[in-house]
Amino acid sequence: MNNKLTCIVLIVFATNLFGFSIPSNEVQVILLAGQSNMAGAGNYDELDESVKARIKKVSNRVWVSQSNTEQKPLSYYNNKPSEKYNFTKRFGPELFIGLTLAEKYPNQEFLLIKEAKGGTSLYGAWNPEWTSEKAKEIEKGEVKQSWNLCEIHIESIKKNLALLTEKGKRYKIIGMAWMQGENDAILEVAANSYTSNLKKLITKYRAEFNVMDMPFIAGQINSHYGIKGCSDLVRKAIVEVSNSDKNVETIRTVRDSPYNDYPKHSDNVHYNTEGQTRLGTAFAKRLINFL
Repeated sequence: MNNKLTCIVLIVFATNLFGFSIPSNEVQVILLAGQSNMAGAGNYDELDESVKARIKKVSNRVWVSQSNTEQKPLSYYNNKPSEKYNFTKRFGPELFIGLTLAEKYPNQEFLLIKEAKGGTSLYGAWNPEWTSEKAKEIEKGEVKQSWNLCEIHIESIKKNLALLTEKGKRYKIIGMAWMQGENDAILEVAANSYTSNLKKLITKYRAEFNVMDMPFIAGQINSHYGIKGCSDLVRKAIVEVSNSDKNVETIRTVRDSPYNDYPKHSDNVHYNTEGQTRLGTAFAKRLINFL
């Protein structure tokens, strides 16, 4: 065996044995969408200093765009202190999705494109077949009733991808994370149509970006907001969708308090710092399974 062939064999052997991967110059793009638990109510200042150091270490190759085309290094976002959340540095699932993926793939660059609006429904503002009539049935206030969030998010994604192209970077959409459903429990018709609407939403994103097998990970809601029994309908619907599509997976949650799997604030609706840490990590691990 000549030296060149010996070298090739050794490289292949090492790759199989140690899991080495060939670095890619593609930006790996993850889409994030939903309502308040996707927006996030984690307190960055509560994180251990060692965790903050890990985030800072990968922030030069993990970028986050939230509702715009400003691609910022992975970190917290600014929060106006309130009686409910009296802190200034806030984060959602994106923080630990980005960290977990970056540490798993140390030669990759990532872009997370997020659209999240609290108190919005899949039946209304997020409906992939949006109509003002449906929005007015369920959304509270003229502003939310005017939002076609699916289209707003898609337009933001297109602008962000165009910006990557302008920078001379190739990209690949590798999956989508979805954390939403609490508000669909306030209207029976919304809860009953959640399965159909979620399937349509997944199909719309896949078709729009021509990624027909795009992995889609949905967090299962576990608040008891809205009409009695309707949150259970939404919980069931999310699982039904994942059971019907091999490229959809559910992050299952416990139904009732004390919510030890993904801890919450005292309102028993929104995930706290530990809850958001675990949620983001869970999203990333499910995505890694697909990759």
